[in-house]
Amino acid sequence: MNTTTNLNALSVFIFIGVCQGFILSFFFILKSSSNIKANLYQGLLLLSLALLMLEQFLNLSGYIVKVLSVTNYSEPLNFTLGPLIYLFVKRSTDQSDVKKDWLHFIVFFLYLGYMCFDFIQSDDFKYNSYINSYHPEWPLLKAQAVISNDPLDIKRWVNMATAIQLIVYISLAVRNLAKILSKSGESIFRTDDEVLKPLRNMIFHFIIVIVIFIIVKICFRGDTGDYFIGIYVSIIFLLTTFRVMNDSAYFDRSTSFMDLSIGKYRKSSLTEARKVQILDDIILELKTRHYFSDNLASLSELAKKIGESPHHVSQVINEKLNASFFEILASYRVEDAKRILSDKKNDKLTIEEVSEMVGYNSKTAFNNAFKKLTGKTPSEFRKSINP
Repeated sequence: MNTTTNLNALSVFIFIGVCQGFILSFFFILKSSSNIKANLYQGLLLLSLALLMLEQFLNLSGYIVKVLSVTNYSEPLNFTLGPLIYLFVKRSTDQSDVKKDWLHFIVFFLYLGYMCFDFIQSDDFKYNSYINSYHPEWPLLKAQAVISNDPLDIKRWVNMATAIQLIVYISLAVRNLAKILSKSGESIFRTDDEVLKPLRNMIFHFIIVIVIFIIVKICFRGDTGDYFIGIYVSIIFLLTTFRVMNDSAYFDRSTSFMDLSIGKYRKSSLTEARKVQILDDIILELKTRHYFSDNLASLSELAKKIGESPHHVSQVINEKLNASFFEILASYRVEDAKRILSDKKNDKLTIEEVSEMVGYNSKTAFNNAFKKLTGKTPSEFRKSINP
């Protein structure tokens, strides 16, 4: 058994990226317990990427021979990436039907169970698996499988299945964003919405990752070229860390770790007086003119109404209200719904009718937003006010 290790600049760089990924995932998951639920999926996405890259580091450096028992531990995580990308994008703008989100991970759980055939193999067998993937020129050990590690002969299709799943889920994410943007007259390629634009940028980065993945699998034998993906993701992690260090409110709003507009407000030309004026205009539109009740309400359209750029409007909302546009929109809608539900004159209105009156297209989205902000469903709130 060759126990040579090779801790070179490439493997060290990827290891640094892994550490950054674990740190970032911790903070995103931690923040998901507050008011930004989409960050849970983003944190889990970062965690999956970091775990995948950690095994890549172990294989590149040769340290995997010190812990052969964990060989191929990250393979099932390939099937979490697509669902997590899609769910992060979806939950950044829509909190409905969250109870069914787990269904997207059925393939992951099935393949994790199937990998048990691999996990129970001897260290010699796992060593052969390692050198087949990373050092095909090395001699194999004489190792007998305990039982077949691939009884259904499906492991040879894992790379193709991974690519297909990523393409499908990213296509769904693109469609979801395009549908939202089309309502405000924008497109996936042209938007000033400071919430949707970072999501769009993240999707584009993952499209690049898919292209690299496909090229690597075509041009390299086994997993010998996977470090190209590791380098790209490590760069993203490091730039995201740099951005976090320069933006104290980074985790207080829904944002994408792959949006690399570092320090986007740092060079803002807005004076404090102008920020206050913009905030007053925003509140006028939302509170007095009830813009929130428009079911097509968007950041870019609000900016047009007050004669400001979406960038400045987003900055003021983030800095002065410590929230995203969608969170502020939800708070105004829920407050108005509470007013309607508290009035006995409106007892004959259905919950669906109330949700439409305050700007929601979906009763489920309305129920989720209402319960998130009040701790009760609209029906429960109505009963508590008018028993």
